[in-house]
Amino acid sequence: MEKKKQLGLVFFPAFDWAISPDHPEREERLLYTRDQIAEEGLFDHPAIEEYRPSVASVQDIERVHISVPSVQEVITESHLIAAGGTIKAAELVDSGETKKAFALLRPPGHHAMRIVHGSRGFCTINIEAVAIEYLRKKHGGKFRCAIVDTDAHHADGTQDIYYNDPDILHICIHQDGRTLYPGTGAIEELGGPGAYGTTINLPLPPGSGDAELLYAVEHLALPLLQDFQPDLIINAAGQDNHFTDPLTNMNVTAQGYARMTELLSPDLVVLEGGYSIEGALPYVNVGLLLALAGLDYTGLVEPEMPRRLLKQRREVNEEVVRNVALLKEIWSNRKEQNLDQIFGKEEYFQRKSHIYYDTDNISEVQFEQILRCNLCSGYRIIYSTAGHQFGQTTKIAAVLIPWHACSQCRNRAEEAYQRLLQTSKLDFIYLQDPERERYLKK
Repeated sequence: MEKKKQLGLVFFPAFDWAISPDHPEREERLLYTRDQIAEEGLFDHPAIEEYRPSVASVQDIERVHISVPSVQEVITESHLIAAGGTIKAAELVDSGETKKAFALLRPPGHHAMRIVHGSRGFCTINIEAVAIEYLRKKHGGKFRCAIVDTDAHHADGTQDIYYNDPDILHICIHQDGRTLYPGTGAIEELGGPGAYGTTINLPLPPGSGDAELLYAVEHLALPLLQDFQPDLIINAAGQDNHFTDPLTNMNVTAQGYARMTELLSPDLVVLEGGYSIEGALPYVNVGLLLALAGLDYTGLVEPEMPRRLLKQRREVNEEVVRNVALLKEIWSNRKEQNLDQIFGKEEYFQRKSHIYYDTDNISEVQFEQILRCNLCSGYRIIYSTAGHQFGQTTKIAAVLIPWHACSQCRNRAEEAYQRLLQTSKLDFIYLQDPERERYLKK
């Protein structure tokens, strides 16, 4: 039998798609990267096999998102291919065809939330979540996944999608949201009443570099992953922590990224952000490929490495050490917490969110109700009002039935949906039921 490849690479640069010709998220993002990979001979290395992306279906998107008014009217073919490429990479690992996989593609997706009125943070659909839900369906719901997001920007979309999902561990290591878009990702954001503690946020102070990132992975991510025992580990590998990135304030090097990848040893790596087209992306992506394929990356150095970054820091920043210790304590004690003190004693936990779509200039207000249930994570109702340009307003409601919903929550969700159908104050009403593949819209 042919020995399976160490690494499957799914490459989709979307050279014919961009938000605008001079936007940071544009065609050239992966142009130099492909040249660098080819120059290093990695496309021809026996440990690495390149695969073509597939195209995600509308149903693949509907398992994750409520797209307003519909999937077809919100996204482009490039988004479907980026999502399909992520599914392809996940399938390579899940089927055993390759040991690991790297979805090196665009457009990115980790700012896309459950409800999608348009694009925000350069993201329209959450490509990691689309792949996770695809594998969940394949395995009949018996599937646990961990996402370690190391983009400099907080993965608020991924957090929103899995905030109340006990089978998905979401660890996000990012530049402090008080200093960077989208302004979220505080330590106190720990998940909903059905999944408290499975959302973990570690904000890093601006200026953090290799030492801080590696400390966070080694002392926080790895112990939590060992405890959670997921079936699949995904690294949402944003590369905008690099010291040359024009949108952030971090000091990570290509060597730091490669070492982080070696430590984390994820099953699947998915490219997210990273906007230093010439100074970072070619070198970081080569480093990730080398680390994933088990090859030597120690000679990898950017041509314009500042001397200050070559010096080892004597101590890891005290704030990072302190926050890592705090989060580990929260994780250890999460099952003993009195959830009534955290979420109140009412039957429904309610939260209100203000969301801005910076890419499409849409302002949204969400009101969410989560039924607290002792048998499952509880169904959810989301009311969303989006104000578009030129004064247009869209009002919707969505009933979300979670995986492994108990019979009582399933029945109550169906009743809530039927009640919503009787109102005339909403533009659209949705039902999302991935376990039974039911996606309704009125």
